[in-house]
Amino acid sequence: MSIKKRAIPFIAAILMSPPTMLVAAEVDSKLNVIIILADDMGYGDLSCYGATLINTPNIDRLASQGKRFTDAHAAASVCSPSRYGLLTGSAPWRLGKKGNGYRLDPEKLSLASFFKSQGYQSAAIGKWHLGYSSDWNIPIVKGPLENGFDYHFGVPQNHNDETRCFIENRDIVGREPGVPYRIVKGKDFPEGLAEPRQEDQVDTVLTGKAIEFIRKNAEQPFFLYFTPCTPHTHVTPAAKFRGTSKAGLLGDQIQELDSHVGEILDTLDELKIADKTLVIFASDNGGSYKDFKGTAGTKLNLASEEGGILEKYESAKEDAKKMGHSTNGIYRDGKGHPEEGGHRIPFIVRWPGKVTPDTTSDYTLCLTDIFATAAEILGADLPEDAAEDSISLLPWMLEKEKSPQIRRFIFVQGDTLDDAIAICTGRWKMIAGKGSKEVEAVQLYDLNEDPAETKNLAKENPELVQQFLTELEKARANGRTRP
Repeated sequence: MSIKKRAIPFIAAILMSPPTMLVAAEVDSKLNVIIILADDMGYGDLSCYGATLINTPNIDRLASQGKRFTDAHAAASVCSPSRYGLLTGSAPWRLGKKGNGYRLDPEKLSLASFFKSQGYQSAAIGKWHLGYSSDWNIPIVKGPLENGFDYHFGVPQNHNDETRCFIENRDIVGREPGVPYRIVKGKDFPEGLAEPRQEDQVDTVLTGKAIEFIRKNAEQPFFLYFTPCTPHTHVTPAAKFRGTSKAGLLGDQIQELDSHVGEILDTLDELKIADKTLVIFASDNGGSYKDFKGTAGTKLNLASEEGGILEKYESAKEDAKKMGHSTNGIYRDGKGHPEEGGHRIPFIVRWPGKVTPDTTSDYTLCLTDIFATAAEILGADLPEDAAEDSISLLPWMLEKEKSPQIRRFIFVQGDTLDDAIAICTGRWKMIAGKGSKEVEAVQLYDLNEDPAETKNLAKENPELVQQFLTELEKARANGRTRP
């Protein structure tokens, strides 16, 4: 919501707005749902969001055939807690956990468990990053299937993780018979793994598995949670995409992802199920301007070394910046930070016949909202103890922007070290944290006037700051933001 008024009248208005009648969804129990969640893709990485050195015609096609949201936010500014928020509808900061190693609790209703209860077949294909059981030499490796999914094929954390393997359902792909699987320091590949992943083929393999799942389940309702690894470092596009963009390897890999999205959309068209499939495209957090150094020196397992990839992959994101590409557009900082660049993300929905093509919305949303949206579309009630921070997007998707559950604030986990929370309302944004010598504990920004968050207005607006802090305390005390 973009309105240019003084701070106090604005906040009073949104707090006092009377509830209106909920839009009744036209329930289609046979609607397929596909979520495509990119990895570390920034707001400025797509041509439909302003990128000029990268061309993404297939993702742009989704936007032209659907709705593009301009004020969407991840549940956290890093991967694992953000994915936790999407799949549970609950804010990850409620767990009080530091770091990037979140796990799903099989006892808590997940989005996959919800779809299963509605008669859906579901698959988690791609990056998981929400934990498996610890001993991978026990025949059953517990993970997505224990959290409601019927099929899983993916990588444990990223295509650069030390496991160097795929997991299919409950086991490692390519085990060496009779040899225990072990990650050994100093060795390029784990013992007991006869077929290590090829870094430049990971998303190609994952896309193939996603298409197999769609074909297999075309005659029944399905939920596909497809999570490619692009553009997380290392940046290792397949050979045929190298040199195709004007933003170096980073742009090349984003264009590869766009091609894979096109393959999925073409499959829906071929099977004649596009008109009964809701497709959501988003990212798990903002982009990073720096290349991840934790695996520097890793021996890459590549299908092809063409295009000088071994000389370029460790500096791909820094190179793209030097070439003039801004991964997070006009927004400040990036992955791992509470500023907008860390959590403002691309978010596109396509639902033929329901969502008006080539439209945009500046409604402030969070990835946690996908859960309640799915429930309203299917006409299903959510249990009281599930999806505590999920509010349906359906009225805004259908341009019937009336709902008694209109969101006043969203609360984003800002980083992995501090307890900083980014509080977003559209125009006004506050960051509440512990603070330090370099960073003030409370920061307030008018994003209409200062989208790059350069001028802290907290001291000039103490009443507004107090209202934000009161809402944060209320969200903590209530254990939920969903009415």
